[in-house]
Amino acid sequence: MRSLRRAFRAVRWYVRELTDESAYDRYVAHVRKDHPRAPVPTRKAFERMRTDRQEGDPRQGFRCC
Repeated sequence: MRSLRRAFRAVRWYVRELTDESAYDRYVAHVRKDHPRAPVPTRKAFERMRTDRQEGDPRQGFRCC
């Protein structure tokens, strides 16, 4: 049973990293560590900032839809 849970956690980690679902968690950890007095944005605000940055930088590619 323990190995099954460990395998599930590994698969979950892999999928989150592959889909970049964990980007918000990494950002929150960064803000709390390096800028403790700064407000932490909501997930929705973070995704909006990330999308705006990607669309504004031609090196990031473009969004077709």
